[in-house]
Amino acid sequence: MPDALIYDHLRTPRGRGKPDGALHEVTPIRLATTVLEAVRERNALDTALVDDVVMGIVMPVGEQGQCLPRVAAIAAGYAEETAGVQINRFCASGLEACNMAAAKVMAGQADMMVAGGVESMSRIPILSDGGAWGADPQVAAATSFVPQGISADLIATKWGYSREQLDAYAVESHRRAARAWSQDRFARSIVPVHDRVGEVLLARDETIRGNSTVEDLGRLKPSFAALGEKAGFDAVALERYPGFAEIRHVHHAGNSSGIVDGASAVLLGTREAGARAGLVPRARIRAFAEIGSEPTIMLTAPSFAAEKALKRAGMTAADIDLFEINEAFAAVAMRFIEALDLDPEIVNVNGGAIAMGHPLGATGAMILGTALDELERTDRQTALVTLCVGAGMGVATIIERI
Repeated sequence: MPDALIYDHLRTPRGRGKPDGALHEVTPIRLATTVLEAVRERNALDTALVDDVVMGIVMPVGEQGQCLPRVAAIAAGYAEETAGVQINRFCASGLEACNMAAAKVMAGQADMMVAGGVESMSRIPILSDGGAWGADPQVAAATSFVPQGISADLIATKWGYSREQLDAYAVESHRRAARAWSQDRFARSIVPVHDRVGEVLLARDETIRGNSTVEDLGRLKPSFAALGEKAGFDAVALERYPGFAEIRHVHHAGNSSGIVDGASAVLLGTREAGARAGLVPRARIRAFAEIGSEPTIMLTAPSFAAEKALKRAGMTAADIDLFEINEAFAAVAMRFIEALDLDPEIVNVNGGAIAMGHPLGATGAMILGTALDELERTDRQTALVTLCVGAGMGVATIIERI
């Protein structure tokens, strides 16, 4: 079975996902073409060698619809032979795109792939796609649906994480991200986004607040209390978890992932295809896994997916040098660290989505690249990347430096 090798990765900065955010005027297809063009140009890539472009898009409607990756490949000047497809596994879509691309390479059904994702949350807001899970009352009742913020607060309630602990985790995420930028740790992999006349719109992540304090965050009101208490979602959660008198609402905008815009791309292929293109591999995909979990608490599956991937690789958590987990909510990351008994110093060492934001379909490929860059910077060998997923799922990928 051929190895799936990583040759390069690039991402845009993450822009605040609001109408006044730096990337709001940039359409999703321009975000996608920005990273596709950068992959081609930096690697002097003959795009006729690229079999397919796989991109995660969580809200594939409106400007993000119509098989955007294929259209973006054409718009970015790729060879017409290069196909394109979009996939949706909620928040893990970008990592799932990389895993799908790797699987095709490992199965001998593709030689070279570009995988990644795009999400313009300022232009296509979350939940724009509708769907039966939360919108159909019969389906919602049958599946004990609650919004993810309620799930995060349920995790904090179940495992006893206090508001102060969650806020301290968030402050550390911002501190680490600010340090990473100050030390140019992301410089190799960032593609600035330009307007149509060539002026730079954004060259660095827009939402980092390196001077945040626990006291500052302590003044923010919980975001999901009204949903839980007035809309009845607390009662749904407590019906599934009757051992608690109430849900403690401890998550807010400051200790949850930021809403942002961005795009990412990872170049993968066989050793032979890389040699034909004159490329030097940076890492290989060692193993990957996906798993389902209880859908009301929803966000606990990263540790289960990690354990499944580790088993496939014949490894244990002790064999991994660095971990990246998407910081959807502070309690998610804290539970992952606790479940695998990890040293927090090797988890999200350059901050995470609480500081830099979570551009849904793009995030998984972004943090895969972050892990690879950090392995190279610190001369380490292995990393595990994972994300929680809506409806109770997890995805994990293990990479190993070449």
